[in-house]
Amino acid sequence: MPKDFAALNYYEMLDVKPNAAPFEIRHAYNTALHVYESGSLASYSFFPEAERRNILSLIEKAYQTLINDQARKDYNEMLISRGELDAVEEAAPADKKTVAIFDVSRSPAVKSYMTGKEALKNKIRQSQSIGKILVQNELCGADLKKIRTELDVPVEQIAQESKIRVDHLRNMEEDNMARLPAAVFLKGFVKSYLQCLCLEPVDELAVRYMNNIARLSKS
Repeated sequence: MPKDFAALNYYEMLDVKPNAAPFEIRHAYNTALHVYESGSLASYSFFPEAERRNILSLIEKAYQTLINDQARKDYNEMLISRGELDAVEEAAPADKKTVAIFDVSRSPAVKSYMTGKEALKNKIRQSQSIGKILVQNELCGADLKKIRTELDVPVEQIAQESKIRVDHLRNMEEDNMARLPAAVFLKGFVKSYLQCLCLEPVDELAVRYMNNIARLSKS
């Protein structure tokens, strides 16, 4: 299981490369704020208020450090001295953007997939296979994918609604332990995923998923 958010370095907190350009750092910072600000889909009712404030405080500290040339240089030297970072290359060219952990694309093609929430709820109520999955003691990525597929909801639709990158959603569905985001992100991601599919009770199902991930991480 990935380490806790507070244990991440500043680049990991913002999910940017050590050679990220300033505009990439600003973009990652703004999208992270969007996800964890009060009332956002990913943080609503999932993170205790104190934990959400702590995450935002760490994100702010990471941004203020990495956006300042001298502060970033000093921080890099500290990481290098600890053996946590190799010598940093020059920042990536402006036309070679890295992708932040959250995807805020607004593709018209994706919008055509939008399905009414009531229609989803009706499908869930009528599906025996989904009903069996929802009463299991644990919930795995394959279960999530099976439900999503039966509901005929493209993963791109969930990405658009939740602002979560498609590759992170696919890694969740595949229980790809090596590529799952840090636990503090994953908790919000799975709840957003469940909310997009109108699956309830959200908190309880999210706990079942996280328990399964915790078990897999120990095996």
